[in-house]
Amino acid sequence: MTTQPFLIRMKTHTPVLLAAAILALATSPALAHVTLAEPRATAGGSYKAVFRVGHGCSGSPTREFVVEIPAGVRGAKPMAKPGWRATVERAPLAVPYQSHGRTVREDTVRLTWTARTPEDALPSAHYDEFVVVATLPAQAGRLVWPVRQVCDAGRLDWVEVAPAGQPWGSVPAPAPVLEVDAPPAGGHSHVH
Repeated sequence: MTTQPFLIRMKTHTPVLLAAAILALATSPALAHVTLAEPRATAGGSYKAVFRVGHGCSGSPTREFVVEIPAGVRGAKPMAKPGWRATVERAPLAVPYQSHGRTVREDTVRLTWTARTPEDALPSAHYDEFVVVATLPAQAGRLVWPVRQVCDAGRLDWVEVAPAGQPWGSVPAPAPVLEVDAPPAGGHSHVH
């Protein structure tokens, strides 16, 4: 009857283990920060940036979500979101580029989603995603996407970059980071 003490011990510790597991999930970096669902992509290809939001500002609902478009990213467009108004801010380019037979002289620099009503705001206890489609620069490297999360009470600026050699989450408010890889020889990529 060696299983009886084990079963009793499991019953006694199950609530403690369950509480520890819930706490670990609630404080994990993926849920505690704004992150990219796909943190790697191919240079020069189309990219679907899915920004994951796991909480509001100290319990306050998110009513606005702002994404700064990194330099070199072209043609960024927001995905429509029911209950939210998407605003595209454009600025002149220092160096125009060609796209589909036309010269592009200005491009997207900032995207903002704003909840249309207080009921449309993202409750702090809920999870959601904000989506951008764009073309990545032709060079491999690291792209930092500064994000501002504005709540009914307070604001979170996800803009910090970890020092070289330090892990991404080693700063209190890390900006989402995309690692851009060189394209495979003779290949190209499309929207994920």
